[in-house]
Amino acid sequence: MNNRTAANVLTIAGATSIIGSIIIWATHSGQTRDEAAKAHGERYGIFVGFCAPSFFIIANRDNTAALEEGQSHQPP
Repeated sequence: MNNRTAANVLTIAGATSIIGSIIIWATHSGQTRDEAAKAHGERYGIFVGFCAPSFFIIANRDNTAALEEGQSHQPP
């Protein structure tokens, strides 16, 4: 896998992490009246969202490496 492909995959993974975090937070924190379960759903949503910055940072590194190697933005 070249750096351009890795950057694209990691960017999609970061966006998926954000969307997943919102979905988890919305579905798990509002369905129950039990405060402990609601708090657990909110914490789990936040935990999933913590992965996104890591994915974006690594994607940026791979994108920079691809530009230095002369890989185009378009697939061959």
